[in-house]
Amino acid sequence: MRVIVTRPAAQAQEWVQRLRGRGLDAVALPLICIAPVADPSALRRAWQTLAMRRLVVFVSPNAVRQFFAHRPALAAWPAPLWAASPGPGTTHELLTLGVPAARVVAPDPQAAQVDSEALWAQLQARDWRDAGVLIVRGDGGRDWLARTLQGQGAVVEHVTAYQRSVPQLQPAEIELARAAWAEPASHAWLFSSAEAVDNLATSLPWPARPPAGALAVVTHPRIGERARQAGFDRVLASRPLFEDMVACIQSIEP
Repeated sequence: MRVIVTRPAAQAQEWVQRLRGRGLDAVALPLICIAPVADPSALRRAWQTLAMRRLVVFVSPNAVRQFFAHRPALAAWPAPLWAASPGPGTTHELLTLGVPAARVVAPDPQAAQVDSEALWAQLQARDWRDAGVLIVRGDGGRDWLARTLQGQGAVVEHVTAYQRSVPQLQPAEIELARAAWAEPASHAWLFSSAEAVDNLATSLPWPARPPAGALAVVTHPRIGERARQAGFDRVLASRPLFEDMVACIQSIEP
């Protein structure tokens, strides 16, 4: 079984190496292109006002990387400020870039799902009235957590840290997809974003509805629903934790 990792390029390569380290035949086929914003002035201003806020929510590892790319020289994470993460990849980036573990809020590792709703379960007991909250994200995205915080009285602002687009696949990547279409039973598409499912249909130079027997491994039920709508008739769900995904992939039967 060949595992096709569809995350953005930087994360896809990381996952490929880790999966190969566990003996899996993994290859990267990034289906989301990540690019810096054209004008980073809003990100620089956000760093200048961090100490005035109570919480910064990072929606993804890319949000962390692109935000910290504009950190002023020698600037430390403000001591009272909380950094919120919806999943393990984002948490890892925050810790790597110097946010103290004691200031990171993330879903319970044992939660059935690792997402904004699970993150809110860790935040909801606090008083958010008049609290300044910054959400660092790409161009667009779900607003559920922002609306929930606003409903509790928080003053929520957004800053766009990166842009997403449909990638232009290279010839080798097109051939990889062609092989997966030709032998669906021996390939598993790993999706950690519903946007990647959508981009698959517009990236390939042929009608892209998956062939009978095509298999998607997804990290959230919402992504699984999108994969079914796109034509994957075999969908397996896993939590986005690495060991859970390895176990899910290893459980696949032909």
